[in-house]
Amino acid sequence: MKLSCQENLVPGKNLEEKLKNLEKYGFEGIEFQGKGIFEREEEIKKALSKSSIKASTICAGFSGRPLDSKREEREKAISDIKKLLEIASNIGAVGLIMVPVFGPPSIPDLSPYATEIELEKRLLVELLVEIGEWATSLNSLLLVEPLNRYETHLLNRLDEAIEICEKVNNPRIKIMADFFHMSIEEKDVAASLGKAGDWVAHIHLADSNRKLPGQGHTDFKGPFAALKKVGYDQYMALECGILGNPEEELPKSANYLKSQM
Repeated sequence: MKLSCQENLVPGKNLEEKLKNLEKYGFEGIEFQGKGIFEREEEIKKALSKSSIKASTICAGFSGRPLDSKREEREKAISDIKKLLEIASNIGAVGLIMVPVFGPPSIPDLSPYATEIELEKRLLVELLVEIGEWATSLNSLLLVEPLNRYETHLLNRLDEAIEICEKVNNPRIKIMADFFHMSIEEKDVAASLGKAGDWVAHIHLADSNRKLPGQGHTDFKGPFAALKKVGYDQYMALECGILGNPEEELPKSANYLKSQM
């Protein structure tokens, strides 16, 4: 398992300095925000070429809404997702993280034909089939992320996201597991990760208070053991807030996580 960190959490006046700090703190990867990355591709490739730190992932950043009731919003999202997957491939990242929908449904309830949830799931499968073909051509991954019930009504648990991926049936469509969301939605985080197996291709780390691992009361040792058992060897990226000075707390958190592995 390899430790990564979202770029915005890392001290440094530019990307090269941030990468040097990540090396010093004990990380192996960096996760970029998708927003604004279209203009940064060359900057990122140049900085990464001088560093041992690798791009782990791109987190969202597309416009539009994949499951919106308006066709133009869906098409805008799919177009951006394809472009972001291309950049992920170009910078050597594992892939792109995608949340299908935030908040309540936009699609209307068409009962008795189908509820809005049923329609959203059918639409999501169709969209992921299209995206999966594009991801395959790039040798990249689209990572579907379940969120807790307070942020989305759709796909709250790992098994719900896996059910969608099974219907898509493309090895380029995987899921991302977020420890913060799992702490709310999963009955047993370690058991859920063990059951998910190799469907999980990326992980976000945060403690119980959505701060750095080690700054709350989340159990990391049990879930890490479950991940080891299923052979997980990919990146785990910090997505959280920081209590204290990042220059002191980031290396402390990296050391803590390694002790839990």
